[in-house]
Amino acid sequence: MVFTPSNENQQKLIEKWAAQAERCSVIDQEYYNKYIVKRGLRDIDGMGVLVGLTEIGEVHSYIIDESEMIPVPGRLLYRGIDISDLVKGFWADERFGFEESAYLLLFGRLPNSHELLEFKQLLVANQNLPAGFVRDVIFKAPSKDMMNVISRGVLSLYSYDDNADSISIENVLRQCLQLIAFFPSLAVYGYQAHTYYHHNNSLYIHSPQPELSIAENILYMLRPDSKYTQLEARLLDLALVLHAEHGGGNNSTFVTHVVTSSGTDTYSVIGAALGSLKGPRHGGANAMVLSMFEDIKANVKDWNDEEELEAYLIRMLNGEVFDRKGLIYGLGHAVYSISDPRALILKVAARQLAIENGFEAEFNLYVNVERIGPQAIGKVRRIYKGVSANVDFYSGFVYRMLGIPKELYTPLFAIARIVGWSAHRIEELVNAGKIIRPAYKSVAQRQPYVGLHERA
Repeated sequence: MVFTPSNENQQKLIEKWAAQAERCSVIDQEYYNKYIVKRGLRDIDGMGVLVGLTEIGEVHSYIIDESEMIPVPGRLLYRGIDISDLVKGFWADERFGFEESAYLLLFGRLPNSHELLEFKQLLVANQNLPAGFVRDVIFKAPSKDMMNVISRGVLSLYSYDDNADSISIENVLRQCLQLIAFFPSLAVYGYQAHTYYHHNNSLYIHSPQPELSIAENILYMLRPDSKYTQLEARLLDLALVLHAEHGGGNNSTFVTHVVTSSGTDTYSVIGAALGSLKGPRHGGANAMVLSMFEDIKANVKDWNDEEELEAYLIRMLNGEVFDRKGLIYGLGHAVYSISDPRALILKVAARQLAIENGFEAEFNLYVNVERIGPQAIGKVRRIYKGVSANVDFYSGFVYRMLGIPKELYTPLFAIARIVGWSAHRIEELVNAGKIIRPAYKSVAQRQPYVGLHERA
C-alpha cells in the first residue's frame, strides 16, 4: 500500500511546498569556507575531527611525519589486537571466530575456552525470538526492505522488555546480548516473509540450532534444505568478524554514541544505528558493487583484456554507463588509501570459495578491476590520496557465491556490527559526559515579523 495525496489539488500543494522547502534550504557554499565548517566532521585534508576517545576499535591508515600526513597500509585493531592476527588465530585452527571476536569487543580481552563456551551458551539461550513475535511482528507487515524489518523488530522488542528503559550497564549488556542473538532470526525470517508474500515462493522457517555457530545458523535458516559446506560457513563467519567493528567514527557507530548520550533506551539507540547503516553511502555499497560487476560482465567481451576493461571503467567514471554516477563502487575509502586490511583478508578467502564453487573466472575479473580501477581513476580525476579496494569490493561477491540474496547484504552487515554498536554504547554510558551537541552557525538574514493580514 502506498500513501498518496487523496486528490490532485493536494498533490499540487505538495509539489509547490516541496519546491519552496528546497529553495529555503539552499545555503551559499561559500559560507562553508568562510566559517571553516568541517563538513562531514572532516578536515579539508580528509582527516577526521577528533570528537571522542575509544578503546574498542582502531583504524590506522597514516602516520604524521614533520607535520605531514603520510599514508601507510591500513590496519584495523580490535581492542589493540590486529585483525590479521585475530583472523589467523581462528582460521588456522579451523574454528569459527565471530563469537570469540564479539567477546573481545565487549569485554576487552580474548576469552579462554571456558569463557568462550559460556558466552556461546548465553547467546544460544537467547536466540529464539519471543513467543508469537514472528507471527505478530514479522509476518503481519512484511517489507521489501530487510533493514526496515530489523529496525521495526528492534523497536517492537521494547514492548517485550519489562525493564526496557534502564540504562544500568548490567541491563544494557543483557539487552545487547539478546539483540546480538536475535539479529540473525530477524533478518532471515524477514526475508522469508518477503519472498513468500511478494514473490509467491515457499515459506521456510527453520529454528536456529543450539549446536551451531551464528554463521552456520544463518545458512541453516536461510537455505530451504539447511545444507552448507564448512568452507561456506567459515567464510560467512569471517565476513561477520571483519564487519563487527570499525572504530567510533563511522556513521552508524557515531550515531550510537550520539543517541546514547541523550540517555535513551537501547532499542531506540540500535534502531537509530540501523537507520544510518541502511543508507547507501554506508551499508549498501556491496550490493552496488555486485550490480556494477553484472554490468561489466554484460558489456566487456574479454574480461582479461586490460585495455577493453580500462576503457569501460573510464566510461563509467565519466558517467556514460552503468548508473551514470561516475563511480567505481568498492574502490576508495574515507580513511584507508593504500589498502583496506579487511579487503585483503576477504580476498584471500574469496579465492578459496571461488575455486571450490567454480567462480574462478569471475574472481579474476574482480582482481583485474581492483588493479586497473585506480589507474582509470587517476586518468579521469585529480586524486589527493591513494585509491584501493575496500571491504565492500569482495563482500558482495562472497555473499553471491554463498547464494545469499541481495536483500540480505546490508542486514548481514548489521548482524555483525550490532556487536560494535553494543560495545560503543556501553563505553559511552560508562564515560558519560555531556550530551553530544556540535555547533551549527545560522547564516539566515534577519527579517521582521509581518502580521497575517499584511502578508502578500
